[in-house]
Amino acid sequence: MKLNLKNPIVFFDLETTGTNINSDRIVEICYLKVYPNGNEESKTMRINPEMHIPAESSAVHGIYDEDIADCPTFKEVARKIANDIEGCDLAGFNSNRFDIPVLAEEFLRAGVDIDMSRRKFVDVQVIFHKMEQRTLSAAYKFYCGKNLEDAHTAEADTRATYEVLMAQLDRYGELQNDVAFLADYSSFNKNVDFAGRMVYDDNGVEVFNFGKYKGMSVSEVLKRDPGYYSWILNSDFTLNTKAMLTKIRLREMTQK
Repeated sequence: MKLNLKNPIVFFDLETTGTNINSDRIVEICYLKVYPNGNEESKTMRINPEMHIPAESSAVHGIYDEDIADCPTFKEVARKIANDIEGCDLAGFNSNRFDIPVLAEEFLRAGVDIDMSRRKFVDVQVIFHKMEQRTLSAAYKFYCGKNLEDAHTAEADTRATYEVLMAQLDRYGELQNDVAFLADYSSFNKNVDFAGRMVYDDNGVEVFNFGKYKGMSVSEVLKRDPGYYSWILNSDFTLNTKAMLTKIRLREMTQK
């Protein structure tokens, strides 16, 4: 199976200091760039997160503080990564809920302006869970008939994710070999922000997806309770969530 691509697609995986998309940082990134003609390019780099890697995280991915002490910070490589994925769609395993938000946060911290809203995101885990309900290692065994060696290393997980998607396309006739279709199919919600704190409803209106105003129009809440905007900006929400909320607020102000 060869992917039917209009744009290059980048399969990627992150190893991090933890699972908090607001505050945890990348310690390793691997991305596999697949071109429409089938050519592939792969890169793996370790990142100094500028914070301690908790023991429980190191136990999962095998990366310790001393392993990345002399590695570049994300800010030092952010522009290079942004250039590598420019014009590409993105794919991963649990990427819509974790890897994409974490990567977006790192770019914002580094001051690198990259418009990820123009990209399509294919989450192979969502396709897998809708079809079979398994983990990546089980997915690899199920679809590809092989054991996943070196699981929880970014390079192994990235390659496995790519192979699983191609096998899914072979197995399920209802899946279209089209990135736009796969991106839509592998999305649980139409997120406004990567963390999914705001989503589009069936009419394309931004609504809050959490808290006391869940399901209510963002613009209406901002009019009714202006202090809610300040509360979010001063609370532990992602930089991307705050930026998207600010964008909506500025749009509403200019429409008055």
